[in-house]
Amino acid sequence: MPIDYSFKARIEAALNNQGIRNALGKFGKDFPISRAKVYEGIDFEALRKEVAKVKSNGAAKFEQLADQFEKNLTNRGAKVHRAETGADVYQILRDIAKARNAKKVVKSKSMASEEIHLNKHVEDQLEMIETDLGEWIIQQINEKPSHMVMPAIHLSKEKCADVFSDALGYRVEVDIPLMVKLARKNLRQEFLTADIGISGCNIAVAETGTMCIFTNEGNARLTASLPPVHVILLGYEKLVEKFEDVGPIAKALAKSATAQPITSYVTMISGPTQTLDANGNVVDKELHVILLDNGRRKLLTDPVFKEAGQCIRCGSCINVCPVYQLLSGHVYGHIYPGGIGVILTTFFDGFEAVEKIQDLCISCGRCRDFCPGKIDIPNLILEVRRRVRQQIPLPGMQNLIVGSLLPKKGLFQFGLRQASWATSMFASEGKDGKKYVRNLPFGFGRLADWRSLPAFPAKPFRERIKSIKQNPVNKKGKIAFFGGCVIDYAYPEIGESLVRLANKLGVEVEYPEQSCCGAPAFYMGRQDVTATIAKQNLDNFAKDEYQYIVTACPTCTEVLKENWIHVLQNDPAAKAKAEKVSAKAIDAIKLIHNLTKGDQAAEKEVAALSEVACPNKVKVTYHDSCHLNRSLGIKAEPREVIKDIKNVEFVEMVDSDVCCGFGGSYSIKLREISKVMLEGKLKNIEETGADIVCADCPGCIMQLRGGLDNKKSNIRALHTLELLDGKF
Repeated sequence: MPIDYSFKARIEAALNNQGIRNALGKFGKDFPISRAKVYEGIDFEALRKEVAKVKSNGAAKFEQLADQFEKNLTNRGAKVHRAETGADVYQILRDIAKARNAKKVVKSKSMASEEIHLNKHVEDQLEMIETDLGEWIIQQINEKPSHMVMPAIHLSKEKCADVFSDALGYRVEVDIPLMVKLARKNLRQEFLTADIGISGCNIAVAETGTMCIFTNEGNARLTASLPPVHVILLGYEKLVEKFEDVGPIAKALAKSATAQPITSYVTMISGPTQTLDANGNVVDKELHVILLDNGRRKLLTDPVFKEAGQCIRCGSCINVCPVYQLLSGHVYGHIYPGGIGVILTTFFDGFEAVEKIQDLCISCGRCRDFCPGKIDIPNLILEVRRRVRQQIPLPGMQNLIVGSLLPKKGLFQFGLRQASWATSMFASEGKDGKKYVRNLPFGFGRLADWRSLPAFPAKPFRERIKSIKQNPVNKKGKIAFFGGCVIDYAYPEIGESLVRLANKLGVEVEYPEQSCCGAPAFYMGRQDVTATIAKQNLDNFAKDEYQYIVTACPTCTEVLKENWIHVLQNDPAAKAKAEKVSAKAIDAIKLIHNLTKGDQAAEKEVAALSEVACPNKVKVTYHDSCHLNRSLGIKAEPREVIKDIKNVEFVEMVDSDVCCGFGGSYSIKLREISKVMLEGKLKNIEETGADIVCADCPGCIMQLRGGLDNKKSNIRALHTLELLDGKF
């Protein structure tokens, strides 16, 4: 499949838009701090378990709850409509308007209406006026929302002043309170003269027929109360069973959306009320509720994706997404941006609609940690990717490498071995003594013009370990080392450090015959290839003689612990072997921490290695690799091990747990994004004043070393095993 240049152009335009970078960059840094403060004293894990329980229950019973909800509302005089598609909503609204001879509609924010492009499809009959301030602003410039909660977050206050000036016909100063005042003044008459008000809904309670609307501007209340007809548009996923279910969602929503204790307004509507007409007369008010499907039934009944029904539309996954913070929502091309947006768009618009945008996810897992609905967004995106690739193959070269080269062990290893002589022709030494490739010929130059690449050594680790004489001190056992492609062929010295450290701790290291772990295929949607690769490795590792199966790459660790079992679930014999491997798989830094902590003799043995090479003070900072920190839950252990080294001064960097932008093939496919993410990480490293930055992922090491070399920096990037081994 050819490159989608329009998609690439949107990415480039967003990355070059300084207004977006400034607005979202500042928000991205401020939000986690404000959110942490507003959640002080609250057990977030307990709360989100409660939210997940309430929402998953609603999703499981949505048909039954919809009937109960409709019955309760109908008994109170409301009219409930069922809409299978957006076209059904258009017709329902047209019919309501025609019956009342309605011409003007005021709207409070409704993502469901944005999803079906409601305004565009009824504008020939109705004047549609957005009353949410952000929605009003983007309506003036004919843009879509860039965020589910803050639709105009991508616009600077200067740009907003320009929008106000054009809309009002005179120059409006860059003064936020003034702009709010002008919007209020301009919209008030629209509320008073509107024929219909349309709003969304955050929660719909089946037990009582109550609809809850959480807002900060008050426009939703005016929309709901002033016009003689009120239309509420909501999806089936908003249904919950009981009124008490509102509690946990209300407690989490504002905190996770905007870091507020609660929104300024909480409105509950359980049926039609009376209102005043233009002459001040009391009249009966019409209440229409439209329950929208538009792919939701399929989503909520899918055995995997029904989990997405736990979403409360807070947007916190977007708020903390490092990719969204660089691009804003418009690059995603559809209404719902970010990780959850990929999932929703899949069911609302189809697989072709997400074929490109699902690649924007770098699988850092940050969204999963912040989601109050406890949705495993990264893994759901991987499932989207798998299903996409069943319908739409990977582009040519990617498909060739993943589908034909990777599963052929001999051919794949032959290719990696050739990288040694191929890179040696372009390699030269860097300040840290390592050899780098900084220039490549033909069309490959763009791979190394922003981040130097490692020159592959002549002998991979699988050859080097044969000449290492192992003499474990007071031998305690044997471990199998799963090296992974990067350590085996690019950084074999990391493997050598592991052997020396393990021997000092009384452990012998064996390197069984092995191939790739299959992670590249898994993360590119070809889990069938990962299953093939897993079977190539299983017999050599599922042995009783090994106490542990150790990796020094957290991505490999995660694949061995979780992904092999997942891809082999339909092969009972292979799955049993994968479970045996999973039970013994452990990341190297976790193992060293376990073996040394509480064992003073072991601590001294490991410390002796580093102290020989570290007679003077050295300042060290640490980058948390995404898979190590979020997938494996290893965060404190490397810091504790590093701090124990004599003459090491440890200093934390800002945003140590934010992705460096490597993401495996991500840094090749979407190098533009990867480059900017790396620049941010290097800035944070430099600001610590550290001499060395450590990480426990060879991919992160490749990214950091390459970036530091490209900048001709004196800072060295080391795997923590190398630091412990005194290789600095």
